Amino acid sequence: MTPTALLEAYIAYLGSERGLSHHTLENYARDLRVLFIKMDNVGLDAIQIQDIRRILAGLHAQGLSGKSLARTLSAWRGFYHYLVKRHGYTHNPCEGLHAPKSPRALPKALSPDQTRQLLETPPDATLQARDQAMLELFYSSGLRLSELAELKLAQLDLAGGEVTVTGKGNKTRIVPVGSRAALALSEWLTARPAGTDYVFPGRGISHLGQRAIELRLKKWAARAGLEANVHPHVLRHSFASHLLQSSGDLRAVQEMLGHASISTTQIYTRLDFQHLAKAYDAAHPRAKRKS
Repeated sequence: MTPTALLEAYIAYLGSERGLSHHTLENYARDLRVLFIKMDNVGLDAIQIQDIRRILAGLHAQGLSGKSLARTLSAWRGFYHYLVKRHGYTHNPCEGLHAPKSPRALPKALSPDQTRQLLETPPDATLQARDQAMLELFYSSGLRLSELAELKLAQLDLAGGEVTVTGKGNKTRIVPVGSRAALALSEWLTARPAGTDYVFPGRGISHLGQRAIELRLKKWAARAGLEANVHPHVLRHSFASHLLQSSGDLRAVQEMLGHASISTTQIYTRLDFQHLAKAYDAAHPRAKRKS
């Protein structure tokens, strides 16, 4: 079979047996055509690992990112796996190869002034009181969107200044709640509808949906006059960045964020922090009490 015929057979296989979308199939086909063009008249069964390595290096030199190269290499590897399994090919020249990694971009975060502008916009109705409690808790404790949306009353200990959440990997952690967030939560809980265990209830007995929280945050940011693209993860990034800048305690922030690996937390900083702050209240801008 010609390379084109093998490509068509492979795409048909992916569509029928793996149920991939039309868009994904087009991406696979495009990546495989790149391989065909680069190898020109060399037979698919004659391509060796050094050929794949050379092509990847050339694509990288042309400006393809590590993420794009990894996707391309994955498509080639899967294609050859199919050829070995279904068409009698004897080797997969892509095995053992890894695309170069792109540098991880620093997450976008609000400045302390922007955060203050967002959080100190006064509420004027019950929903705004709820929104302010959500925003303060996001920024105070660095919760993920799903963790905040599904938060129940039993997980809050406002007297002790703590919230207990279960995040990725079913890992439970206890995170401090700053005094500003505790005050906003107390005010919301007095106005919150009864009949559900969720801190932020939606319709019926369920919790407020994640998309609804995102939309409320965008409306709040627009009302505060912020031009930045404000979404829940921006507040989590801001929590991490501001706390790290104040304390330099990478391990503590890793635990608060619930990261399995400290390398994930390191993206928030270039590790040029000042001295270690020992207490959360001394490190976090919104945890400091007014004198």
